[in-house]
Amino acid sequence: MTRILALILTAVLALTTSPARANDAAIEGMQEYMMFSEYESGIILPEQIDEDVFNAVLFVDARDAEQFEAGTIPGAVNIEWREVLDRIDEIPTDKKVVVFCNTGTLSSQASFALRVAGRDNVVVLQTGRNGWMENAAYKP
Repeated sequence: MTRILALILTAVLALTTSPARANDAAIEGMQEYMMFSEYESGIILPEQIDEDVFNAVLFVDARDAEQFEAGTIPGAVNIEWREVLDRIDEIPTDKKVVVFCNTGTLSSQASFALRVAGRDNVVVLQTGRNGWMENAAYKP
């Protein structure tokens, strides 16, 4: 993890000096992260969300405000997928964070960005809110 953070710092520093170098450093940081991640380390399935899991995690709805207002997972906070790095301080480090959208597509991007940024407690809800509505082990 320390090596990954060092590579990310290198990428940030490169951004201020040379766009070409910045791109290479960012790619290297992401490759390092991906090489050391286990296959299913960044996901959670709706079937795994029983009452204990539901009460122990923070749900982050990565959809836009209009979709959030129309209906979300109870207790979820709304941080649009494009804003997760700008609002990273709102995402706790002391418990599991489940990021979701409707299907898992946009939240996958948000989750990946957060994990590359060092948040290994963040997972994406595979199949999104739609899958949670159909298959969650617990729905309050």
